[in-house]
Amino acid sequence: MPRMSDAEKQKSHKRIIDAAARLFRTNGISATSVSDVMQAAGLTQGGFYRHFPSKEDLIAAAFERSADELLSKTQRATQSETRADYIATYLSLAHLKNRGQGCPFAANGAEVTRLGAGVRAEASNAIDRISSMLNGAGDPAADDGVATLALLVGTMTLARLASSDAEASRIIDAGRNAVIELDQGTD
Repeated sequence: MPRMSDAEKQKSHKRIIDAAARLFRTNGISATSVSDVMQAAGLTQGGFYRHFPSKEDLIAAAFERSADELLSKTQRATQSETRADYIATYLSLAHLKNRGQGCPFAANGAEVTRLGAGVRAEASNAIDRISSMLNGAGDPAADDGVATLALLVGTMTLARLASSDAEASRIIDAGRNAVIELDQGTD
């Protein structure tokens, strides 16, 4: 069997991470097997360990990719536009219904707390990066970005627990109002 070129290996590696990022957010980490990820990436399960030493290493890479996706959508705008766009997109019914492309904290936060230090370190790094972008005061030492992120994640988590779209919308509206109140308190 011919060896895979470095370029092909990198493409396969990216497909695995992309598939894992989507599946972990859609189905949950514990409910998604390595076999599920490899199948979604169009690869055989046997090739997994050529790319990752363990499932936890894949989870860390997938969490990083998920955070990168969230931030990449807003990088070209000014800081205030970035923040406003991010919040509007985050607190939407589209995000609620499409968890596979959404926030890794709202989709997998509780599961990540039970995983190893590498995954938790990646999640902590993502918190720092996203909360920095959400920091309305512009002061890197301020905690309003962290508070905003906490409101967003909590809002989306509760909205996903709602028994109807109407209840989910009410929760999202309440979260949006809470962010506005937080912003008014930090001006």
